[in-house]
Amino acid sequence: MKKRSKKYTEALAKIEKNKVYSKEEAVKLVKITSTSSFDGSIEVAMRLNLDTKKADQQLRGAIVLPKGTGKTKKVLVIARGPKATEAKEAGADYVGDVDMLEKIEKENWFDFDTMIATPDMMPLLGKLGKILGPKGLMPNPKTGTVTMDVVKAIEEVKAGRVEYRTDSYGNIHGIIGKASFSEEDLLANLNAFVEQILKIKPATVKGDYIKNISISSTMGPGIKVENSFDK
Repeated sequence: MKKRSKKYTEALAKIEKNKVYSKEEAVKLVKITSTSSFDGSIEVAMRLNLDTKKADQQLRGAIVLPKGTGKTKKVLVIARGPKATEAKEAGADYVGDVDMLEKIEKENWFDFDTMIATPDMMPLLGKLGKILGPKGLMPNPKTGTVTMDVVKAIEEVKAGRVEYRTDSYGNIHGIIGKASFSEEDLLANLNAFVEQILKIKPATVKGDYIKNISISSTMGPGIKVENSFDK
């Protein structure tokens, strides 16, 4: 059995076992039970009633959180010509095409958090799929990172855009802020995230869509949240 730290044990003692908290209570508790010495992230985990063997029940996308993520993200844009110029003017941290892809492949360079690419660049990116895919860095139209509107994509990433996708068990995870965020800001981001997942509910789902919701801080215990979002 994994030995827990004293801080974790103390944080866990503040949570009633098996209790499902209102979202307001949960947000208050998640700040109190943050055990990291740094400004830890706050994450939401949702267990959904999905059969991920069915293509239409494999959810993937992105949302711009109303209060941001508390993290400044570095953006790499793979584009040429006018689109590359637009990306530079919009504040992309790195812009290039073959030169940047070779840097990733030959130098194992990953000094960026999000990669955005124009559609015409995707054939070049194909051979890097095995490198970028496992790191969650491969651009995808579903998350808005393969687009001709590079300016909008950069602005959204910088504003606090988070990606989500279901795992094989139908779970979805997402960052909703930092432990230093106010309760109001965390609640606004939590509401926005869950409402987005409700909005994309597949028509083929039978019965309850959301099985459970919990939030937790980095290295902190999970707190069960009442599903009052679709009421």
